[in-house]
Amino acid sequence: MTVLNTRVSLVALACALISPSLWAEDSSLTNPAISAVLNGYYQTGERPLAESPDGFGLGETELALSANIDDMFYGKVTAVVEMHDGDTELNLEEAFIQTMAMPAGFSIRGGRFLSDIGYLNNQHLHTDSFTDRPIAYRAFLGGHYFDDGVRLNYVAPTDLYWTMGVEAFKGESLRAADEHGEREFKNVGVYTLYSKVGGDIGDNSSWQAGLSYLRNENGQVTPHEAHETEDEHEAVEGHDHSHAASYTGQNTYGADFVYKWAPNGNYKYQNLSVSGEYFRVSDFTPTDLHPEDAPSKDYHQGWYLSSVYQFTPSWSAGVRYGEADTQELHDDHFHEQKLKESEVSLAWHSSHFSTVRFQYTHQNGTNFDGIEDDNIFTIQYIMSLGAHGAHQF
Repeated sequence: MTVLNTRVSLVALACALISPSLWAEDSSLTNPAISAVLNGYYQTGERPLAESPDGFGLGETELALSANIDDMFYGKVTAVVEMHDGDTELNLEEAFIQTMAMPAGFSIRGGRFLSDIGYLNNQHLHTDSFTDRPIAYRAFLGGHYFDDGVRLNYVAPTDLYWTMGVEAFKGESLRAADEHGEREFKNVGVYTLYSKVGGDIGDNSSWQAGLSYLRNENGQVTPHEAHETEDEHEAVEGHDHSHAASYTGQNTYGADFVYKWAPNGNYKYQNLSVSGEYFRVSDFTPTDLHPEDAPSKDYHQGWYLSSVYQFTPSWSAGVRYGEADTQELHDDHFHEQKLKESEVSLAWHSSHFSTVRFQYTHQNGTNFDGIEDDNIFTIQYIMSLGAHGAHQF
């Protein structure tokens, strides 16, 4: 951290020498927001497609730096430190610039950033009310989908909040498995469309609903080429840790909804949140499959419904139920899989910057990644240091 502070100070000094007037115009130009999020846990079992093995462990430790670049652009860098199989890994989750002064409600973001599809995806993991993302996210988006690309967003001048956007990404983490290295993937593989609308219901309630579409040019599997050995299959499964999707397809359709309530709109002392999302992933196999090789269903699907109630400023409780119904490629044919997760959480918040969470998860699996019925208990802490921006709706 000493090295980071030194570099930031040198950048600030250089800016001052080049243009001393910048100090007076905008303090964020020479005083960027720096933050860190500490995440640790103890867990009694292993969850499928999750990055938190059983026992003691560290979740994502997040380091972020953000600031207005000038009156036209904003920039942010987020690095994530993770532990995996005893090794420490440093991943770059965000490194983007965004326009601040485009007319007519438009904005452009470019670089590496979280996609705005769905409700949860554009939020960092430490803001969640449960220890892991729902199984639908872990299966189809690798937990949370971030990528290198560009976004054009538009906020309409309407009484209701209404935003829509289009994104184009490299799409490497959403590519179908290619264990033999024989496929030619497109360099720009993912395109998304989304629209979200929301508003208030009196003084106490608010809501938001959204629709999303993701086109994955590299998402179709090729079972007639899949004859991997057991070791190769394990290597493909091990790719899950790099936030890669385990189940892909050419077309992903999503719908989301969230409702929030707080007395007089004051969320500090008491509030309720109810949210849910549904994903359907289709066209994941070629159309010329032999009938005996075709999957029992021509789509994957997953959904969740959750509710979190903060009944005092220091305590909140949540319940969540989710399912994933998928088809797994095995040699040259498919196996049907299903996983159901029921979860209950209780969290203590010493302040807005610190959370200790207790969670119980019951999972019921049918041929899903070798998981059978299990009960898992988790204790997690999340502590934020430094600048901490407001959470998204």
